[in-house]
Amino acid sequence: MVDYSVWDKIEVSDDEDDTHPNIDTASLFRWRHQARVERMEQFQKEKEENEKGWSECRRKLTDCQKRMKELELEDTETAKLELAKLQPELQQLKKDERNWEKKANDLRKKEKTMPWNVDTLSKEGFSKSVINKKPEVHEETEEEKEQKHKTFVEKYQKQLKHFGMLRRWEDSQKYLSDSPHLVCEETANYLVIWCIDLEVEEKHALMEQVAHQTIVMQFILELAKSLKVDPRACFRQFFTKIQTADRQYMDAFNDELESFKERVRGRAKIRIEKALKEYEEEEKKKRLGPGGLDPVEVYESLPQELQKCFDTKDIQMLQDAISKMDPTEAKYYMKQCIDSGLWVPNSKTASEDTGKGEEGNEAIYEEPKTESSGDSKEA
Repeated sequence: MVDYSVWDKIEVSDDEDDTHPNIDTASLFRWRHQARVERMEQFQKEKEENEKGWSECRRKLTDCQKRMKELELEDTETAKLELAKLQPELQQLKKDERNWEKKANDLRKKEKTMPWNVDTLSKEGFSKSVINKKPEVHEETEEEKEQKHKTFVEKYQKQLKHFGMLRRWEDSQKYLSDSPHLVCEETANYLVIWCIDLEVEEKHALMEQVAHQTIVMQFILELAKSLKVDPRACFRQFFTKIQTADRQYMDAFNDELESFKERVRGRAKIRIEKALKEYEEEEKKKRLGPGGLDPVEVYESLPQELQKCFDTKDIQMLQDAISKMDPTEAKYYMKQCIDSGLWVPNSKTASEDTGKGEEGNEAIYEEPKTESSGDSKEA
C-alpha cells in the first residue's frame, strides 16, 4: 500500500485558505508568506552557524591530536611539559565536539517535523552549467622575482640571520613555528648568497654553519613539492623525519650538505678571481702612460741592460746603453718608454734643440719625477 502519511503535515497554499469577508485576503496571504520565509531563514542560519562551529571544533581537535603525536616522538623535557598542557585541551575539545554533534542531530530532527509548504515541496535541480577551466598561472619575470626577494630581505633580514645561526633541530623547528613566513624560497636564496659572502670573507666555520641551515630549508621545500602542499604545512614533518630518520636518509642529507659547501667554495673562488681581475684592470688603466702603454709591461719587455739603467736611475748608463744599440732598435725602445710614461722627454730643452733627434744627434730626456728621484736630470 502507498503511505500517504507524509502528506499529513503540509501547509496548504495561501490562496486556498478561507478567510472572513471583512479581512483583506491578499494582505493576509503576504503576511503569512513573509512570516514563513523569516522562520525558514532563521532556521537555516542556525544550521549554518552550528555546522561552522562544529567544523572549527573538529579542525582544532585534529591539530591538537597531530601536535601531541609529534611531541610523543620528540622525547624531550620540553616536549613532555607541552604534552601535559595539551591533555586538558584535548579533553575539552572532545567534549565540545560531542555537544556540537548533539545539537546538529537535534536540528535534523526538528527539520523533519517541520511542515512542508509551497517553498519546500520542490527545488530546482540546476539553473546553470559550469565548465571547469584551469586557472592561468602568472609567471613572474626576473625583475619581479628580484624585487620580491629584495623586499623580503629588507623586511626579515634580522630573522633570517638568526635562523642561519641556529644549530639544534629543536631550536630550528621552534623558530620556524614562531615565524612560519620564513619557510619559503626567498629564505633559501638569501642563505645561499650569505654562504658565498662568508666564504669570500674567509669565515669558513661560519659558512659551514649557515650552509647546514640552507640545506634544512631546501629539504623542507623539496618535501613540500613532493607532497604538493605549502611548505609551511610540512616543515614539522621534516624535523620529525630527520630526527627519527634511518641511516640512508641522514646520509642523503649530509651528502647534499657537503656538495653544497663545495659549490659555495667554487662560487666564492670565481667571485674572488673576478674581483682581482677587475682590480688589476683598474690599476692598469690608472698607470697607463701618455701613449696608452702600461709602464710595467714595457719595463718587462726591455733588454736587461736597459732595465738595469731604470733600476739604478743612472742616466749616463742609459745613454751608453742606447748608443751601443742599433739606432732603429734604440728608437723603438725609447718610444715605448715615452708612450708608457716610463721616461719623460725634457720638453724645455727639446724645444731649444728642435730636430736634433731626427738628424741623428742624441734626444734630450728627463726622468719622471717621483718621491725618490729628487730633481729631474737631463741627458
